[in-house]
Parts: sequence; C-alpha cells; structure tokens
Amino acid sequence: MKTLFIESAGKTAFGERPQPEITPGEVLLKVKRIGYCGSDLNTFRGLNPMVTYPRIPGHEIAAEIIGCGASVPDSLQLGMLVTVLPYTACGECTACRSGRSNACRNNQTLGVQRDGGMTEFLAVPWEKIFVAPTLSELELALVEPLSVGFHAVDRGQVMAEDTVLVFGCGMIGLGAIAAAGLERKARVIAVDVDDAKLALAKECGATDLINSRTENLEKTVQALTNGDGVSVAIEAVGVPQTFQAAVQLAAFAGRVVYIGYAKEAVSYETKYFVMKELDIRGARNATKADFERVIRVLESGRYPSEKTVTHSVPFQQSGTILEQWSQNPGAVCKIHVRF
Repeated sequence: MKTLFIESAGKTAFGERPQPEITPGEVLLKVKRIGYCGSDLNTFRGLNPMVTYPRIPGHEIAAEIIGCGASVPDSLQLGMLVTVLPYTACGECTACRSGRSNACRNNQTLGVQRDGGMTEFLAVPWEKIFVAPTLSELELALVEPLSVGFHAVDRGQVMAEDTVLVFGCGMIGLGAIAAAGLERKARVIAVDVDDAKLALAKECGATDLINSRTENLEKTVQALTNGDGVSVAIEAVGVPQTFQAAVQLAAFAGRVVYIGYAKEAVSYETKYFVMKELDIRGARNATKADFERVIRVLESGRYPSEKTVTHSVPFQQSGTILEQWSQNPGAVCKIHVRF
C-alpha cells in the first residue's frame, strides 16, 4: 500500500508498506481523508521531541470500514464512514486509574509516537471507531482537532454565564471557541493577529474580536468586562507572551487553561496565582465524550466546516503541501489530504 513517510527533518518520501492484517478485535479502514496537525508540521521541521524517524504522519482521520474482525460488534458494518480516536491508554498509570486516560503517561498517538494514517489502509481497535452517518469525509476529519479545543473548554468548566478569552484562532482555538460559544452559549472573546482568522472565529461562535497587533489587548479586555477580566482564559498559541497574558487577564477566582506547549521557558509574576486564587489547568488530547460533543455540533450544521479547511490536496501532493506549510505557516488553518 502507498504510504507517505517523514524520513528526517525537512524530508518526505513515498514508499510501500504491506496492507495490515486485522486481529479479531480490529477493523480494517480504507483511508479517505487525513488532516495535517501542528504536530505533523513540527515532525517535519525536526522539532517534535516525541518522534523518531522515519515516521508516517496523520491522526485526523476520515475512513471507510472495509473489514471487521470476528469480535467486532455488529453495529460496525462494511461501508460505514468513520473517524478514529487516535490515542492509546495503558490503563495502569495514575491518569488512567483516575479516569483521565486522555492524559495517559504512556500514550502513543497515531503519527507521533507511532506510525499514523497517511497511508491507504489502517487497522485499529473497534473501540476507537466513531460513526456519524450524516457527516461528510471533510467533517469526520475535523472531529479530532476540534475535540482538543472542546476538551480545553471542559477542563475550564465553561458555563453560559462565563466570559471566555481564547488566544489563537487556529484549528485548536476554533475548537475552543465553538465549544464555548456554539455549544455552551458563553460569551467568547477571540484574540489573534490576523483579521481573516478573527472573521472565521466569529462564525465559529466568538462574540467579540480583538486583533492584538492593532489593539491594546489589556485595555480592550478590561473595557469589554467592566474591569473584571475574563472568567476563563484559554491559551492555544504556545508563546510565552500569551501564557503570561492568560494569567494577567483572568478575573479574580478565574480559570486558566493551557492547550499548547510554550516554545521556550515562561517567566511569571506568581503573585497573581495567589492573589486571584486562580485555577491553572492543562488540557491534553481529548476524550470519547469530547468526540461525541464535537460530532453533535457538526451534525447541527452550526460550525463552518468548509471554511475551516483552507487547503485540500490529493495524496500525491501530501509531501509538497507539508513543505509549503512549513515555509508559510500563517497562511494555513487546516490542510486536508484526499485519498
């Protein structure tokens, strides 16, 4: 079967792999569409410490079931279009024992710690399969990246009465905006440096927009919140300035949720942690419940799926588009590769 490999930093190549054989508890998938994630870009750039080379990227999957093992439930049938929960859980670490398997210490995500879905066929345990008959291939491939933002909103315990500040209107930030705005009906302030991304954030559920390149972020947030600050600040950029601003702009007794990794060490004025009695939380991956929440929002038709996917290319261009993304990352919201 045809496969794309990231052979080393900055280098991709097509190759062949044997078609996988399924165990009794697995389904065989014919891959239809794959979304590229920021982790794939970092792998291509040689900046992903969790990756060894060569690596097959891809964990944002839309696929068709073409084979079922003997132990797979009858509810999963040949020809169904599905998406995949791409994480593993050991069941033994402290996270798994506390019911938070998305933060498993030994997790292996498709395309990161193990080979992913940028290949013609894929075998996965049936328990990782999600069926959503009314969703398109494009929408199914958006479920996983959106679910990461949805999980961050869940970690922030966002409610309708909250004012939520989301830093970054990339794919993960849009997921947080949609979860807070479309699903939980909170007021959402979206922050970015790109007006086009902010306009898309508005369609995804943001009620207020701030271009932090052209506006004074702190003064604008204070004006929008009558000087209180925001009840929940969600960071989806991954730079020290936004990590710090999330703490500074959170209200007293507020919550701060970090999704991305900062690219360098972050220095804090730690008195705000105590003075404001902040809840500071991380958000990693997503849960089955997050996937189900995303699917419900997509089924409602309220999320602008087509506008989210800024680039769509055939599999033959999957290496080229990765190189182009690396050269101009600001031009991309979401890349899909079609099989």
